[in-house]
Amino acid sequence: MPGKMGRTTEQRLAILRNQASQLLWYGRIETTAARAKELKSYVEKLITKAINSYDDVVEFEIVAKDKKGKEIKTTSIKDGPKKLAARRAIMAKTYDLQEIKAFNEKKSDYKKRTEQVQHPLMEKLFNEIAPKYAQRKEELGQGGGYTRVYLLGERRGDGAEKAIIELV
Repeated sequence: MPGKMGRTTEQRLAILRNQASQLLWYGRIETTAARAKELKSYVEKLITKAINSYDDVVEFEIVAKDKKGKEIKTTSIKDGPKKLAARRAIMAKTYDLQEIKAFNEKKSDYKKRTEQVQHPLMEKLFNEIAPKYAQRKEELGQGGGYTRVYLLGERRGDGAEKAIIELV
């Protein structure tokens, strides 16, 4: 028996996952009004989770030996337990999008730019989106309201109400 959005749970969640990933990646997408309404709360929860844990990082020193046996100390940063848990929870609710090669970008430049990034969508969410909205939260003194929905009118063909949903 189909539930909300006239789909089975599996199909509905797949649509939400896909559209949430696209919205976080591109900043705005066009869809039907019903889907935009469902997607709004789905994405806002993901962003809130990222905001609450984006600055939980742990610094540690790595001592490595080079070819001559000389010790080299390097400082590395990894996710703290709170951020790691949030990252995994968000990864379960989105698809892992891959970085797209720019139009005039050489293959070598693209590889150099993306070699350190394993999950581009997560990096964007934790390094760009979360800090931006955390700052906004500080200034306005309120959380939430990270997305905005514009209704566009009916679609030709089936008369479905269209909407644009975007990150504020």
